[in-house]
Amino acid sequence: MLHRYVTSLSILDRSLVRQGHSPAAALRATVRFARQAEELGYRRFWVAEHHSVPGVAGSAPTVLAAAVAAATERIRVGTGGVMLPNHRPLVVAEQFGVLESLYPGRVDMGLGRSVGFTGGIRRALGHDKDAADRFGGQLAELLGFFTGGRDGVHAVPAEGLRPEVFVLAMGAGADVAAEHGLPLVIGGAGDRLREAIGRYRTAFRPSAWAAAPYVMVAANIAVGETAERAALLQVPEAWSTAHSRTRGVFPPLRPAREILRMEMTGRERALFEESRKGQIHGTEQEVGMRLADLVEMTGADEVLVTMNTYDLDERLDSYRRLARLA
Repeated sequence: MLHRYVTSLSILDRSLVRQGHSPAAALRATVRFARQAEELGYRRFWVAEHHSVPGVAGSAPTVLAAAVAAATERIRVGTGGVMLPNHRPLVVAEQFGVLESLYPGRVDMGLGRSVGFTGGIRRALGHDKDAADRFGGQLAELLGFFTGGRDGVHAVPAEGLRPEVFVLAMGAGADVAAEHGLPLVIGGAGDRLREAIGRYRTAFRPSAWAAAPYVMVAANIAVGETAERAALLQVPEAWSTAHSRTRGVFPPLRPAREILRMEMTGRERALFEESRKGQIHGTEQEVGMRLADLVEMTGADEVLVTMNTYDLDERLDSYRRLARLA
């Protein structure tokens, strides 16, 4: 049974737009989903940062996190994550200082090192492709604003506050998390995932933020009455991902059966199937066993669930079934 292996489950929602609906509707759906997640007993509800992606409304994570926190009472709220290369550490510290001041003990500061996908986006954000290489230095500067001023500059009201801090691992991210003594959020599968987590635990240096390694594994998980219905839930996002890799645009989510009736090119079909690799789906019993295997392999302290689909009621049903396993 899953509860013998997993201490808690959390959610990352990217505010994906659905066909026939507006970005505003996607953002309102995210806030509503957060309230539902709280009722179901999930530990955290995180939002993400994506720029210039028409099918993704989640572009301003700290603003959206504030709306989520205002609409909920108990669930931890945070970002998965703020892409630090896009921002000045002082401003990020101030934003999370405000969040932690308004919602004390409920705020998670998840930080990533990704930059914009295209040169045009990076120029609009005021950064170059190499900005990700400066992530470690930016992270140290950001954390410093919570412990005290830097060069006479104080991040008000962040100074002295302690939101929970997480590093989202992309490439060297696991090493940065270990060096700074921070919890790690990581996705993937197989030997690469296991090796990155092992490297993180070996190199971890205790800090004022975390005394011991902490690993949150991200996974796309769908639960249905049957395995077939669960698998259908993952089709819309898988297709939008494949479409973005062939045409450069992440389109709004479409109904699964409509997608399966489409004629795909060979490359589209290959990318569609590739985007579904590593996903977990099935009945409650099947998913429980898969999750137990994942946690046993990784030693994860927590699982961050990322599944999105076209039908909001079907999405909620999946998360309700998943919550029963924890």
